[in-house]
Amino acid sequence: MNNPQIIFPEVRKVILEDSPMPVPAEGEVLIKSRCSLISTGTELTTLSGDYPKGSLWDTRWGKFPVKPGYSNIGEVVGLGPGVDEAWLGARVASTGRHALYNVISASSLTRVPEGLADKDASFFTISGICMNGVRRAKVRWGDSVVVYGLGLLGQLTVRYSRLSGAWPVIGVDVAPKRLAMLPEDPGVYTVNAQETDSLEAIRELTRSRLADCAFELTGVASLIPEEIQAVRRQGRFAILSSPRGNTDFSFCDLCHYPSISIIGMHTLSHPAVETGDYQWTFARHTELFLDLLAAGQVETGSLITHRGTWEDGPALFEMLLEDRSEAMGVVLDWRTGN
Repeated sequence: MNNPQIIFPEVRKVILEDSPMPVPAEGEVLIKSRCSLISTGTELTTLSGDYPKGSLWDTRWGKFPVKPGYSNIGEVVGLGPGVDEAWLGARVASTGRHALYNVISASSLTRVPEGLADKDASFFTISGICMNGVRRAKVRWGDSVVVYGLGLLGQLTVRYSRLSGAWPVIGVDVAPKRLAMLPEDPGVYTVNAQETDSLEAIRELTRSRLADCAFELTGVASLIPEEIQAVRRQGRFAILSSPRGNTDFSFCDLCHYPSISIIGMHTLSHPAVETGDYQWTFARHTELFLDLLAAGQVETGSLITHRGTWEDGPALFEMLLEDRSEAMGVVLDWRTGN
């Protein structure tokens, strides 16, 4: 194959397709992929078709055929008209697809510092989503934070909440393996919701004050009425997942009376450009993540549970489709294979 690419032609089907070689237009570059990170949330939800008919997922994101992928580390191997020649040969982070070659606007690229492994740097998109979430939730020094759901987004939200000075940060999940992947940190606590009354555990860990902020990261809409009860009066409830389905929710009892702020934080809430009042675009968050990674302030290698070549891509997606409970970071290597 000249340009192998992973495609979802329909619900629950994954193929490798030899796509046409893209040609960069003005302001664009051609990138040869080194590795890409599979999104075990967004991409698997799209592939499974596990979303309500008529929802945004159904009408916008789940239009088949789908070309998945948005967290790519690669090398610039071609330039379109008007692009600075200094980009040629650069190792870059981009939102390229799960394909050997991608064409991307040069203005959206971030250089990857020397010394960082491709597999670790490939977490930049997921990381930016979490950084944006922690900022929008206004997590501050000394805040108590609860994170419901410890997939990749939850794992990184715990870490960024601690870096922002939150204490304690409480991770809640039902999978012992996910709970065990949280960092060993005196300010990080784990609650297994299958074995313990999570609300009572949160009360105990916060001296009965409850959480200043709770993050929803399970993606299960029906859990929200229970989760929001862990938030103190006038606290914040942050929806960083993309909850699927509907649920009964008493806005009077659970939002209006306790005066809780409910905050949505899709990655599209990143501003398009930096301003004097707010500079945290997706590009700035990517740059910060790579700097923190290089400085040893953030570590992602321990979150990688599965690796394979691009040829293994369909099999890995099919494995995740059947059971993603044991998976965390799943990385595709585009430099090996036939």
